[in-house]
Amino acid sequence: MYTPKFIQVSDRAILIEAMRAYSFAILIGPLDSTAGSAAHHATHLPLIVKDEGPHGVLEGHFAKANPHWQSLANRETLVVFPGPHSYVSPSLYAEELSVPTWNYIAIHAHGTLELIEDDASKDALLVGLIQANDPAYSEQWRNLPDGFRRTMLAGIVGFRIPITRIEGKFKISQNRPEVDRRAVHAAHSAGTPDQQQLAAWMKRLIEC
Repeated sequence: MYTPKFIQVSDRAILIEAMRAYSFAILIGPLDSTAGSAAHHATHLPLIVKDEGPHGVLEGHFAKANPHWQSLANRETLVVFPGPHSYVSPSLYAEELSVPTWNYIAIHAHGTLELIEDDASKDALLVGLIQANDPAYSEQWRNLPDGFRRTMLAGIVGFRIPITRIEGKFKISQNRPEVDRRAVHAAHSAGTPDQQQLAAWMKRLIEC
């Protein structure tokens, strides 16, 4: 990912927080398991981000019918976390000779995908996803008939990815003068949900 230094974020805590906030991610890698295959495929999945290891650990599951898991197993995988994004109008800038741009947050995590195939581990993985997204459903999941739960578990393949390399790109008007940053922050604060999230990150990470 092209990331000029002034918009690069490497703070581990911030990256873990952002991956958890924008945890519906994209797994990218070959669809053909042949070594050196150039054909790539993308799978969109909700992930659990664990605060373990040097950069964190990602967990999730594929539908077993999705062939992508077979080609990604034990291979380097790119996981993209797309964050909020928004158009930035040059009308917000003090300098009339300005052009439009786009502010956004994106995190790229790399690591080798390890399969999780036994029922007990897959069940624990699902419980983690439920706790993160719908904790009120946890008891209902536990009370489902064992046969039904086993059938559901048989239809998925779990995985974990210890992150070995990570890139954080937070493009939030760092290169603009303070007067412009303040104008962008004010406009975003009163805007769409994505713009409001960007405004919150601006307030945290840069002077505006």
